[in-house]
Amino acid sequence: MADQLRFDGQVVVVTGAGGGLGKAYATFFASRGASVVVNDLGGSFKGEGQDSKAADVVVNEIKAAGGKAVANYDSVENGDRIIETAIKAFGRIDILINNAGILRDVSFKNMKDQDWDLIFKVHVKGSYKTARAAWPYFRKQKFGRVINTASAAGLYGNFGQTNYSAAKLAMVGFTETLAKEGAKYNIVANVIAPIAASRMTETVMPPDVLALMKPEWVVPLVAVLVHKNNTTESGSIFEVGGGFISKLRWERSSGQLLKCDDSYTASAVLKKWNQVVDFSKPQYPSGPNDFLGLLEESQKLGPNEQGDKVDFTGRVALVTGGGAGIGRAYCLAFAKAGAAVVVNDLVNPDTVVEEIRKLGGKAVGVKASAEDGDVVVKAAIDAFGRIDIVINNAGILRDKAFTNMDDAMWDAVMAVHMRGTYKVTKAAWPYMLKQKYGRIVNTTSTSGIYGNFGQANYAAAKCAILGFSRALALEGAKYNIYVNTIAPNAGTAMTRTILPEELVQAFKPDYIAPVVLALSSDKVPNPTNGLYEVGSGWVGATRWQRTGGHGFPVNKPLTPEEVVKNWDRIVTFDERADHPVKTSDSLEKILANAQNNTGKSAEGNKYLEAIDRALKLEGNGTEFKYTERDVMLYNLGIGAKRTDLRYVFEGNDEFQVIPTFGVIPPFDAETPFSFDDLVPNFSPMMLLHGEQYLEIKKYPIPTSGRLISKARLLEVVDKGSAAIVKTGVTTTNAETGEELFYNEMTVFLRGCGGFGGQKKPADRGASTAANKPPQRAPDVVVEEKTTEEQAAIYRLSGDYNPLHIDPAFAKMGGFKVPILHGLCFFGFAGKAVYEKYGPFKNIKVRFAGTVNPGQTLVTEMWKEGDKRVVFQTKVKETGKLAIGGAAVELA
Repeated sequence: MADQLRFDGQVVVVTGAGGGLGKAYATFFASRGASVVVNDLGGSFKGEGQDSKAADVVVNEIKAAGGKAVANYDSVENGDRIIETAIKAFGRIDILINNAGILRDVSFKNMKDQDWDLIFKVHVKGSYKTARAAWPYFRKQKFGRVINTASAAGLYGNFGQTNYSAAKLAMVGFTETLAKEGAKYNIVANVIAPIAASRMTETVMPPDVLALMKPEWVVPLVAVLVHKNNTTESGSIFEVGGGFISKLRWERSSGQLLKCDDSYTASAVLKKWNQVVDFSKPQYPSGPNDFLGLLEESQKLGPNEQGDKVDFTGRVALVTGGGAGIGRAYCLAFAKAGAAVVVNDLVNPDTVVEEIRKLGGKAVGVKASAEDGDVVVKAAIDAFGRIDIVINNAGILRDKAFTNMDDAMWDAVMAVHMRGTYKVTKAAWPYMLKQKYGRIVNTTSTSGIYGNFGQANYAAAKCAILGFSRALALEGAKYNIYVNTIAPNAGTAMTRTILPEELVQAFKPDYIAPVVLALSSDKVPNPTNGLYEVGSGWVGATRWQRTGGHGFPVNKPLTPEEVVKNWDRIVTFDERADHPVKTSDSLEKILANAQNNTGKSAEGNKYLEAIDRALKLEGNGTEFKYTERDVMLYNLGIGAKRTDLRYVFEGNDEFQVIPTFGVIPPFDAETPFSFDDLVPNFSPMMLLHGEQYLEIKKYPIPTSGRLISKARLLEVVDKGSAAIVKTGVTTTNAETGEELFYNEMTVFLRGCGGFGGQKKPADRGASTAANKPPQRAPDVVVEEKTTEEQAAIYRLSGDYNPLHIDPAFAKMGGFKVPILHGLCFFGFAGKAVYEKYGPFKNIKVRFAGTVNPGQTLVTEMWKEGDKRVVFQTKVKETGKLAIGGAAVELA
């Protein structure tokens, strides 16, 4: 094939190439003409043992197929020896694929230093050592291609993987820096987060998912990125696996800008916190914000409005690197806000301690390296008996172009920034777990987030801190331990070397401290797992944005040439882009592609075409007239008693509609589609009511009126053996045009899937929320018996389905007796919540089981915050769930 991507005459080094993904790389590049160095230590996926056999088997396989390969058995920590093998055997190196990895998964409280250090040695130091050894050759020949390997655990954090998440996100900052330094020498560096089956993943994934995770789905992307034709895609991050490829980038909010003066306080930051996390006018940066411009803007503003006072009385705050610069500003700010402060610094903590004491505050100093975390935290416990807040701020710089960087510079920066952060946090963790309270603010930097010339070591360490924070936030959340990360911009001893003095003065550390205090308080609306860039009176939130990507058919092999053909779709950030925040978001796209074995697009698929048409239409309005009689009938249908005069007697002063009545007007609303067109094999017998969401737009609900309901299709989801159809109906008052109700109905159609439609329902906020009941006893339990006549009364409100009244029809549907309408026991549950907590704005339920007339409904409720009640309803006689995933938002 003339248009095949070839690698003739090039030399590829693959680390960890004895099996899994590494082996797939090695055999592929050899098959396309490259000479390959197959590196593998032959240890277990935990990093134990050694065996040269793994590498030899792959080399022999390549040679047997007519390819060129040599084995190398060194650990990646000796990366220079691996590169030396390439030079000795083949005289050059063109492409480096850093793939070697191990896992040491353990919850943070049980993690040992060995678990931490070994992961960093292999993933981070190993990638640095091989890249550093290859770099002079790349520069000299003005050609080099590097692939580093991150993972979803690194991008988003993962429970039980603080070490691995940190090491894997380190790869992002490291790679972005290599891309910036390599640009003028035609050295391209990219980072991938692959989901591929290997010795590492076999232990954590079910077999059917593993089948999708063939390494062969990852290799074609890597081939495109390292090919000589790719001269522009560098410093990029890709998620790949199971036939799906997408690209990620950083997205930054326009943020909050306040005046830099004495009114710039934590309470002022919290007052307008919604601006911090407002992404309506996002930026897509490749470096820090324009802090000089922001400072000039800030000076033009008036004094800042204050919110609730932030008070740390009774709290103990520990600040590392607290003897000068930003750290000193933090210490003083915490002391002024009432905290007892532990000032940690390797040089001189005592000056700051004296300053605090002169102000009448409480402080102790501890002179130690952050790496001696146990010593640092012990000082807090000895002095104050507890530790509530940890600000990991200590840092050093050892800036050097990558070509001149040595191991000492690399190790020192890693030790202070990342290992210091780990050690201090590790020592504080047991105390925070015990007291079920902790606030941790870790320090990354824009060099870490975006990479920076001459800072490969610093960028890797700083990005690692972010990965660590994300995993830690997941582990801490249920213990009320919140973890956030900031990237500060301030004039300090570290920045003084690179900024003119007048700027250093302008970028005062005092303008970072208010944000740190806000994040350490109990008043932040989104309290954990945030990343914030801060300086000059400005603070913005930073998050991932991911392209809609491209899913390739999983029933035929993927080639690099196919990837090239669909490249624009993979890398373009259009309206399909989303904002993933957790590891499962990464898996979701890949699993959604699992059914993609058509290779056909939507064209020529009659169901997809019908869905597409229906989505653009709205049904003709359907009229619904009702009187007080209909209201009383509905209320009786959902369990109102003759003694409940406000529900059953029109002459009562409080006569009213129970709000779940909102599901009745749209019952006959005309839909702009027919189920037969949307899905194959439709039969009304196979239809189940899955979920119901109701919004009440206006109280009080009129007790009579003329309403118009208009329906539209929201989505059709293909679940393989079944389909899910979601319809939205808006009900308005015919006289005034005012909206009264909005409903979303989800029906489950058994046997109607497999037509190549979308695989996952969209997230629509409250109407699709999972609403998991908390792990505690319910706050309120209401028990109510239905009568044998319940279905007979309820059907008079408009649902005449014979399933609920005719025994013969019920039998055909597989039920022993006619069952109660789902919307009838929905009404019972909604009434129970309404009577305990008052009017609600919306209510969402998932129908989890059937109820027979005469059975007893037990509704359990949990109040969550001011506005939300989570609930579920069980059948007392069977103990089975009838309604799950349910919640109301109170009006």
